[in-house]
Amino acid sequence: MIEELSIEDKPNYSIEQLYDSKENISLIKEFEANEKGKGLEYYLKEAAEHDENANLARTYLVKDSVTRELVAYFSLRTGLITIQVQNNSFDSYPAIELSNFAVNVGYKRKHPEVEGLGKYIFRNFIMPLVKKIAKYVGVYSLYIYALPEEKLINYYGKLGFSRLPDAMEKFVQQHVKPKYDEGCIFMFQTI
Repeated sequence: MIEELSIEDKPNYSIEQLYDSKENISLIKEFEANEKGKGLEYYLKEAAEHDENANLARTYLVKDSVTRELVAYFSLRTGLITIQVQNNSFDSYPAIELSNFAVNVGYKRKHPEVEGLGKYIFRNFIMPLVKKIAKYVGVYSLYIYALPEEKLINYYGKLGFSRLPDAMEKFVQQHVKPKYDEGCIFMFQTI
């Protein structure tokens, strides 16, 4: 019987920027997203390099320090949240967008004993990086556009993200949501 381990029992993970090594290029080719996250797989394999070179986003790979396997990836970019304050006016808040975040299904398949990867990565890599950035530039919040699935919305809620009231959410989505996030749910948390 395989002993079940939580991710906290196996803290052997490291973070690297997208192309810090030639090894990463082959690891990216092997990355697998779950069935509903195929857009995330496409982004890593087809668009991340462009965004990296154009300074549109930074993509980070989380790797197993022992096996050197690709565990997950996430992308960050600067952003802006606009909140309506009166009929024709709004306030804007500086923010960071967690524009991509996915765990490698292939890694999970090979290591079924490891649970809680997403939560671990969020708390130990994403949030510390966001907080470090916030020391140098004004950042009010971290936000994400989540697929409109109750399970995923609840998951992000457990990570500290919240939804806005319907009218405010609609305003934000009409003013700052990228086309590729069509149909997704805006969620945020203050830094």
